[in-house]
Amino acid sequence: MGVDAEYVLPLRWADDSGLDELVAYLTGLRELVDVTVVDGSGPERFAAHARAFPAGVRHLPVEPWPGRNGKVAGVMTGLRTARHDRVVLADDDVRYDEGALRAVVGMLDAADLVRPQNVFVPAPWHARWDTGRSLLNRALGHDYPGTLAVRRRVVIAAGGYDGDVLFENLELIRTVQAAGGRVVAADRIGVARRPPAVRHFLRQRVRQAYDDLAQPARLVAELAVLPLALVWLRHPARLLLAAVGVVALAEVGRRRAGGRRLFPATAALWAPLWLAERAVCVWLALGALARGGVRYSDGRLRRAATPLRTLRRRLAR
Repeated sequence: MGVDAEYVLPLRWADDSGLDELVAYLTGLRELVDVTVVDGSGPERFAAHARAFPAGVRHLPVEPWPGRNGKVAGVMTGLRTARHDRVVLADDDVRYDEGALRAVVGMLDAADLVRPQNVFVPAPWHARWDTGRSLLNRALGHDYPGTLAVRRRVVIAAGGYDGDVLFENLELIRTVQAAGGRVVAADRIGVARRPPAVRHFLRQRVRQAYDDLAQPARLVAELAVLPLALVWLRHPARLLLAAVGVVALAEVGRRRAGGRRLFPATAALWAPLWLAERAVCVWLALGALARGGVRYSDGRLRRAATPLRTLRRRLAR
């Protein structure tokens, strides 16, 4: 029996090197769920994708949507054209298996948005590095995955979500919350994610740090790390103790909500490296803000996400 849901994959590729693997994934996925690929690629690649995608995968162009974030336009196209109320939104590097897909969709019976846990598969060095972020997020709250499951009617009734922000997943989560929807963190449900190429990973460092401008308390804490570390350079024992503390905190994240099943025992050891990177990149993100925002496509995006209280006032009107 299939899954009563729509799987929406926003796509915008300049390089088709991963096309064969994606086609193989979609070929199996279409047996479980209705699949829609919203493709913002150029005309030649769009035509190549149309020829390559298997029968049963609906392939649509992106419809216009206000704002400069093309992924939001792709998501809203998918939501507006979806054939089901329960919709799984997934980046092009996300790989659901049947168990995770059924579990996430099933949770929409009692929720309006579900955020599962992404796990890098395979896990080269830069994926393990970035896993440190996931573990610290889990220790202090919840991680932000590249996939969400939503009730279509809630997002449509809210008028969609802002397309002029960088951290579009947080914007969608907050929009559902502001509309009175119930958001559930499914930290026990692991969904595989293919790691990016190293070059892409390196390009994303400042851009990912820019997301923290939407989370003021986190931003302040991260800004404090670099000055504190510089002061402690004369006290190596303090730096070592701080690194041990970061590993311990990441291990808390690995152990909560069944995380030991999802992450290897050595995963927490990478957390100090990720935090050292973020301590530098968050200052570079502030510099980008001073220049008008972080680079995105052929322009800049100034806002990371809209404050929840602002969204609530906007929807109340």
